[in-house]
Amino acid sequence: MKRIWKRQPIYYGWYIALTLAITETVSYGVMVYAFTVFISPMEAELGWTRSEISGAFSLFFLVAGVCAFPVGYWLDKHGSRLLMTLCSVGATVMVLLWSQVSTLPEFLAVMALLGVCAAGVLYEPAFTVIATWFRHNRGSAMAVVTFVAGFASTIFVPLTDALLVAYGWRQAVLILGLILGAISIPLHGLVLRRKPSDLGLSADGAAPIETPAKEKPIELSRVLRSRYFWILTLGFALSTFSLYAIRFHIIPLMISVGIHPSSAAIASGAIGVTQVLGRLFFAPLERRFSSKTMAIGVFVLAAVSLAILMLGASMIIIVLFVTLFGMAIGAHTLTRPLMVADSYDTAFFGRINSAMVIFVTVAITVAPFAAGVVFDLSGSYQPALLMATGFCIVAVILISALPRKN
Repeated sequence: MKRIWKRQPIYYGWYIALTLAITETVSYGVMVYAFTVFISPMEAELGWTRSEISGAFSLFFLVAGVCAFPVGYWLDKHGSRLLMTLCSVGATVMVLLWSQVSTLPEFLAVMALLGVCAAGVLYEPAFTVIATWFRHNRGSAMAVVTFVAGFASTIFVPLTDALLVAYGWRQAVLILGLILGAISIPLHGLVLRRKPSDLGLSADGAAPIETPAKEKPIELSRVLRSRYFWILTLGFALSTFSLYAIRFHIIPLMISVGIHPSSAAIASGAIGVTQVLGRLFFAPLERRFSSKTMAIGVFVLAAVSLAILMLGASMIIIVLFVTLFGMAIGAHTLTRPLMVADSYDTAFFGRINSAMVIFVTVAITVAPFAAGVVFDLSGSYQPALLMATGFCIVAVILISALPRKN
């Protein structure tokens, strides 16, 4: 008698992960990576300074960081479908308006409002969705999203440049806005769901199991007052500061130690590839080690890569640095949300993670400026490298010494 094998249906959470992988790629490509292509043509046509245009981009990130907590609160209470769909609509409108700006106040207003919308569509809300739909496969699902989105710059920088050459910057921005809306709005609106129980499932696709509650429900205010939360936040803020301080200055840093500008640009681009490599290695390791161990490992990897760059500028040193530094950045993106999800009830993930994001965003904003000041004062990038390495080591110590949650 033949045994009939029944094929198991694919867990709906994986459709959500794939959807987010696509929408994050497009969102980051249009709202973040395309911006760098438009700096020079906007400067030439509108007469604004480089600092004014770059300052608008910093405003975008700061507003997104400030909006992180209310976005996290909404996601915990109401789910992602409505918010991410509406923010996709808003982001599309803002990008279309960007193509029409003629004064600096208009541009600043558009970038600020785009930052509001970005808070509801970029990685942080996506990680909240993944934390809700996955438990044992959480790291793998996050890796799927960030692995695909890791190619956002690879896809959208050359695409944006081609549109710029063919149509000019205004028409190029307009086309990118239409691409953003055509892909992100229907995918978020049609595919996203609030939580697995709405489909009669629990996280990872298992049948729901009812177990009596044995522990006192988590209190958000208590979490935000705990030593555990603040040490965790400080550890990730310091490590983020270190990575972004050097990443932003990587081309002038390499040029300052004798690397040819063209080679420095190639090395900088290669970091994007090794970021994806870091995420590729992260998922299988995450199944074997705790999120705390993974965080410590990522911080150590970052510190080692920065220390290597202080040794000189030979080809083998540059290759080692690009490989290890890129892998550290790629894995770092996954480590923070995974550790938050493992440390706390996912019902509060959005708010707890977004509270941490506020401080991480400040670190991202301040880091490039701080590294520039250190360079101006010393005339060398060595002190900045030493500072970044030291911060990574402090982050390792902080995460290693995390107290019990209270």
